[in-house]
Amino acid sequence: MTDARRQRRLWYAIGGVLVVAFLAYGATSFKSNLTPYVSFAEAMRSGAKVQVAGGLVPGSTAYVEEGQHLRFGIEDDEGHTLTVLYEGTKPGNFEEATQVVAVGRYTDGSFHAEQLLVKCPSKYQGVPSDAGEHGPKGGSSPA
Repeated sequence: MTDARRQRRLWYAIGGVLVVAFLAYGATSFKSNLTPYVSFAEAMRSGAKVQVAGGLVPGSTAYVEEGQHLRFGIEDDEGHTLTVLYEGTKPGNFEEATQVVAVGRYTDGSFHAEQLLVKCPSKYQGVPSDAGEHGPKGGSSPA
């Protein structure tokens, strides 16, 4: 075998090792960033970073503007409630939220959220059925 062939095989081997290393790094990084949805009970038991979702408990919101501390309750489908603490700016339209997803850990008797995802009613919902044949707000259609 000539030196040129040996050198080419060496470079192919090095390239293959680098590709495998990058794929392994990408897979482990992706897996470590996955945060599973769990029930309130599982979040309390695990202590790991998880996602919990629930409806905002009416009247449970307390926000301290100067320290940017938000405290509220969420309720799951079975009626269980969970107190959530979040340090940061309160999301816009928070009180109108139909569902809140909190990403964080359960410690010291409450769920400490690092991130909040707020689902609000859409302003792009369909036109009410009483609009009649003339479209929204009773206007006539263009001729």
